[in-house]
Amino acid sequence: MSTLSSKHSFTNPTAATVVFLFFAAKLSTILAGSPHDINFRSPNLFPEGLAWDPTGQHFLVGSLRHRTISEVSDAGVVQTLISDPSLPENVTILGLAVDSLNNRVLAAVHAQAPIPPLNALAAYDLRSGHRLFLSALPSAEGDHERAIANDVAVDFKGNAYVTNSAGNYIWKVNEKGEASIFSNSAKFTEHPGIIGEMYSSCGLNGVVYNGKGYLLVVQSNTGKMFKVDADDGMARLVLLNEDLMAADGVALRSDDVVLVVSSKRVWMVKSNDGWSQGVVFDKIDLDDEGFPTSIVVGERERAYVLHGRVMEGILGNSAESFKIEEVRFPRESEGENVWMYVMVGIGLAYFLFWRFQMKQLLNNMNKKIN
Repeated sequence: MSTLSSKHSFTNPTAATVVFLFFAAKLSTILAGSPHDINFRSPNLFPEGLAWDPTGQHFLVGSLRHRTISEVSDAGVVQTLISDPSLPENVTILGLAVDSLNNRVLAAVHAQAPIPPLNALAAYDLRSGHRLFLSALPSAEGDHERAIANDVAVDFKGNAYVTNSAGNYIWKVNEKGEASIFSNSAKFTEHPGIIGEMYSSCGLNGVVYNGKGYLLVVQSNTGKMFKVDADDGMARLVLLNEDLMAADGVALRSDDVVLVVSSKRVWMVKSNDGWSQGVVFDKIDLDDEGFPTSIVVGERERAYVLHGRVMEGILGNSAESFKIEEVRFPRESEGENVWMYVMVGIGLAYFLFWRFQMKQLLNNMNKKIN
């Protein structure tokens, strides 16, 4: 009887339920977690471009002042992956893209005035750091502005697409390093740019390859987004419910959601018609002290924004502390929390049913013994 009494005490409803809820609460905390900020240090690095290397499981950053591409670990450890002293002094490495299929990292290289003009795409072996090619990007006929090779995206064939933020056109560099002007659509200049802002002279900027045969590219000084056919370069305006003013970097999630970052906020943009139209589903404000410029989707579809303090670097200041910030969207978090509580509720119902069955079993055993 003492053994049965001990087993019966295990089915005490209050104690058992309290234990279950305690572990459910712990599970909720673990699943929700907190956004992860990665603080890293490197004297006067001033990174503008950010990429995620899924094979190496680390971030890659360029530099405003150094001819380097660096690895940044989840713990904030910085290591130089590529140092290319053959590049002209004082060039800037802006946009980065990882070409996982060909084991390469691609970098947009730009020389700012007063040094001689240079706009190029550099390709490096992702593991050895050996440079595969450096392709000069050609000027378009009638170019009056000094070109700015800004961001880069890569398709599944190894073709790279580089935005010219001054000339409002897109270069293409094939897997062999042969460069050409790919899309110089009149659509890119149909909308007047805003005047009197820091980004007024910055046109086409962030670009991403969708994987379904087209690019999505944003324009900083108009806030517009364009869909560009990856075969013929034909561009179409994506109709949005609001302009993405000062848009800079762009990232694409596996569910076709596009994330766009400016120095002040991140937008989550969705489309259900193949990007003829889109809607800003959610947005969050950022701390603009670090001057965010780039966004990537990393492990487990988490979004990260780079605070590279680029404006301080342009102004000639010194700095050594930078940050990669994980960002989460409130509307998505609410949905995740609802689903989590539904699962906890199902678990609780199952647990209570099991406890009821155990109680019935013990009662039946007591009756047989008595």
